[in-house]
Amino acid sequence: MLRLLQEDGALSNAALAETLALSVTPCWRRRKRLQDQGLIKDYQANLDRRMLGFDVLAFVHVRFGAHTDATPDRFEQVVRDLPEVLSCHKITGDADYLLQVLAIDLDSYGEFVEQVLRKLPGILSIQSSLALREVKATSRIPLPDAR
Repeated sequence: MLRLLQEDGALSNAALAETLALSVTPCWRRRKRLQDQGLIKDYQANLDRRMLGFDVLAFVHVRFGAHTDATPDRFEQVVRDLPEVLSCHKITGDADYLLQVLAIDLDSYGEFVEQVLRKLPGILSIQSSLALREVKATSRIPLPDAR
């Protein structure tokens, strides 16, 4: 069921039940249980960023000067509300955070860095890597084969 829903989250319960050789009610109960357990967090349509005009995809390493105060916590709160930021991860290595950022073009990306990121307190450095070509992009979790 999880594999099918990852491939097409818009599957109706009737279509899902038919594919799984179940009746509709037990299928609905299983789906509801997976949602209640948190295995299924939400449903979304995967949009084509380029068709929507977002030609720049940047991976941004953010490094803080100090980690002893609440500055990183405030950073996380701000980043959660920035629509340009697709993902934010606290990481190991040379940087403290890795952001995935979308922008219409290089000018708008530069403006985002200068007007938003650089104005956040405590940031020591920002290093950007721009995607030249998207080889693979997915949010699907690799699931083991059902046995």
